[in-house]
Amino acid sequence: MKKAWTSISACALTLLMASCGGKVLYPKYYALEIPPAPVRAVNDPRFPGTVAVRRFESAPYIRQKRIVYRPVPEEIGFYEYHRWVDDPAEMVTVAIIDSLRSSGLFSFVKRYDGQGEQDYLLVGRLERLEETDYGDAVGVVARISAELVSLRTGVTEWTGDGAETLRVDSANINSVVLEMSHAVQKRIDRLVVSLDRQQRSTK
Repeated sequence: MKKAWTSISACALTLLMASCGGKVLYPKYYALEIPPAPVRAVNDPRFPGTVAVRRFESAPYIRQKRIVYRPVPEEIGFYEYHRWVDDPAEMVTVAIIDSLRSSGLFSFVKRYDGQGEQDYLLVGRLERLEETDYGDAVGVVARISAELVSLRTGVTEWTGDGAETLRVDSANINSVVLEMSHAVQKRIDRLVVSLDRQQRSTK
């Protein structure tokens, strides 16, 4: 009897470890696909000087690297097996630096490292990056805020804040990530345009 019970226990443990013969799930990782910004032919930079871009901040729930969805506006959910390969705020920072370099608004653009003397500091925050499952259709939203500070005067030269909301035509995670990339790209483009217009208006 003891031998039979030992055999049954071993079988039960084997089945449990194999999840009753089910498939073991492993996380899948995704990255924002933001193409390099086209280089603009600008002879005179709007901000004749150097700018350092500090790593963008984000809400703690975004830093978990799990792709976020909202079944209702008040509730935040996480995909357990769909995750970002890197912190989304880091990916946004890289895209912002690339876009500023291509825009020709500054003489030189670098990542903030606490060294050297720059004329301006750009700081920002990824406020939202998530799938929305409420309303008429599945969608995504990306909200980014930023400000440009003169390091010589301490004055905030420009601020920008806004969100991009896009619809997802095909309700699968690949389509969701693709539209998130588009939303982030559109928001970055609008921030750079706003920065350019603000400087034009002050001249």
